[in-house]
Amino acid sequence: MLAVEPEPYLRRHAERAAAAAPVPIRVVAARAESLPAADGSFDAGVVSLVLCSVAEPDRALRELHRVVRPGGELRAFEHVRSGHPLGARVQDALDPVWSRLAGGCHAGRDTTAAIVEAGFRLEDLRRFRFPPGVPTPTTPHVRVRARRPPTTVAAQPGSTVPVTSAGA
Repeated sequence: MLAVEPEPYLRRHAERAAAAAPVPIRVVAARAESLPAADGSFDAGVVSLVLCSVAEPDRALRELHRVVRPGGELRAFEHVRSGHPLGARVQDALDPVWSRLAGGCHAGRDTTAAIVEAGFRLEDLRRFRFPPGVPTPTTPHVRVRARRPPTTVAAQPGSTVPVTSAGA
């Protein structure tokens, strides 16, 4: 298992937690937009409350798509853009201040759309409010299970066909 943390203070905490984990975890100094792993080298990728604060979330998701093997999974737990027009406008209005106060967090990113645009297929999407009670700019959340589609090859210019094994 590989854990990526660019910030030294948080990385030290991650390293202590990894040392106590029941499975081996390697914590590395890297950014989500440039993962230190070979193409298709992981069965799954997990992001949890991180895509709001990476500098280039679209690039980070493309990197996850690159390192997750064809047919592999992406799991995400993120706060996202409000599905209500007024909530989205509030997120947009507060974003310049919110991002400065909350470590670069952008409360109104459309993470679900970005996951699809990176090439993953949504398999399960749960929208919910957290925490309950008085809403904040980060109250809208999603839990996502998505899959990198099987490898495709060009059948003819401009089209693709899925690669499957015999009998599949």
